[in-house]
Parts: sequence; C-alpha cells; structure tokens
Amino acid sequence: MSSPYTTELLTDTVKQAHEKARNQTGGENASYIPYLASVDEDLCGVAIATADGRLFEAGDSRYEFAIESISKVFTLATVMDSIGSEALREKVGANPTGMPFNSVIAVELAKGKPMSPLVNAGAIATASLVPGDTADERWDRILKTQSAFAGRQLSLSEEVNLSEQTTNFHNRAIAWLLYSAGTCYSDPMEALDIYTRQCSTLITAVDLAIMGATLANHGVNPATQEQVLHPDNTAHILAEMMMEGLYTASGDFAYTVGLPGKSGVGGGLLAIAPGKLAIAGFAPPLDGNGNSVRGQVAVRAVAKRLRLNLFQG
Repeated sequence: MSSPYTTELLTDTVKQAHEKARNQTGGENASYIPYLASVDEDLCGVAIATADGRLFEAGDSRYEFAIESISKVFTLATVMDSIGSEALREKVGANPTGMPFNSVIAVELAKGKPMSPLVNAGAIATASLVPGDTADERWDRILKTQSAFAGRQLSLSEEVNLSEQTTNFHNRAIAWLLYSAGTCYSDPMEALDIYTRQCSTLITAVDLAIMGATLANHGVNPATQEQVLHPDNTAHILAEMMMEGLYTASGDFAYTVGLPGKSGVGGGLLAIAPGKLAIAGFAPPLDGNGNSVRGQVAVRAVAKRLRLNLFQG
C-alpha cells in the first residue's frame, strides 16, 4: 500500500506537532492510581506510523508508559475475532453512554447491559468473554494480541498492576453489578483481575502508533506483515473508537479531529486514519475528561496538517 504523504512531510509534521504539544500547559496526572501520579508530568512524545510501514517520531516517543484504557481496543479485537462482531454487540453493546467512563448509573439505566466495550463496565464484560479455561490462559491471549499489534513482546508492569489492583474498588462494584444482571460471563473477580492486568502493560508512543497503524492497515501489522485481526472487524472497532474512544469528549474529538481515537489515563492517545496511518501522542497530564492535554494538541496538529478528517472527504 503506497502512501500519499512524503517522508519529508511526515518528518516535519511530527516535529511540528511535538513542538506545539510540549509547550501546551494545563492538566494533571491521574491521581487515583499512585503509579500514574508519580510519572514525570513534563514527558511528551509523538509518533506517526503509516500503513506502508514507515515510522516518524519526536520527543519522548520511546518512554514506556501504562497502556491503561487503550488496552480495551485490543481486548475488543481479541474477543471480536473469537466470537464474532454480532455476538459481541449483542452481549456488550455498541453505543456511547454519554456518561463518565466508570459510570455505574449508565449500567443501571441500560438494565445491566454495559452498552460500550470502551467504558469500564463494557471492558470488564468483554474481558469475561476472552476464551480460556483459566484466568492465566485468558490473560496470555490478551498479552499475545497486544504484542502482535505492537510487533514486539510487551510485558506486564508488576508495579502498575499492584497500584491498580489495590485501588480498583469502584470497578469491583461494577463487576458485581454486571454479574447480578447476567452480563458478566465469567467469575466477576476473575474478569476484573484480567481487565486490570490488561491495563498494566507498558508501551511507548512508537508501539502505540504501530498498533494503530495495524488497524489502519486492515488488521495487518505494517512492521511485521502479520495479519493480527480479521480485516472485516477493523471497521467495527474503528466505529467503537469514534463513538466512545475519548469518553465524554468523544463527540468533541470527532467534531474537531474527525478520526477514530482512544485515550488512556496513563497519558496515551491514539488516532487512526483508515488506510493511511496512525498518530500516537503521550503526555501524562489529563483534562477533566481523562484525556491527555498535550496528546490532543499533537494529534490535532497532525490531523490538520495532513487533512485527515474523515468528514472532509
């Protein structure tokens, strides 16, 4: 697949986006997870990976950070390839909640159905559907998927996982609520354990860009040429990202950027131009919606310079 963007243009674009982003002020590190609160707030990295296998980066693009909620995309891919997109939509749903990512009210209003696999309730339900006889088998499958998307072996951070597992009381309540409604499809604490582990792997902005470029490239990793996702499922995943990828700011992101995206409270932000490329930004300080402040600046700058907005044709 050839790219309409020259190497010179992409090199200049990623440098300009990083320069603009690193000078942006505002936001705070996530404070409810001790590990995230301790990460250097001045870190800022940007990366672009194209569907034809080129990579461009600037700043702290090789710094390893916690994947957090961006992991929901790749567990979604695991389950969608395993049970099919329609079965997953029936069990978990495919609509934005219009509420915070950890909302209990959203589950109650939907009579126990989590509505979206990209909010915490839906992600826990999705984790409960990962094939495997044991929690370790299910976790191994998730880690294998994340690694295949990144094109390298990723690993769990024991420090991040411990920080998450000892503070996930709200998510425990959500897991039991789902179980009581019949929408958690394994032991709820096992599903929560797997979900928490999937959020605790370490990635870089470069990894994230390649993971996104795999989605942009119809499920084929452009670095390894491995087909890691059924091509028919990429459109479903990108649709989910467009609707709920930045939580309560998803509509604003679609309005201003016009690309499917996904954020994580570890400071990562991913946006995908289907068939073309993926943009990854990393900076720990978050806005009130839980999205990286400087990551959004970087992604918007790249999308605007390259005219990637899907709604502009």
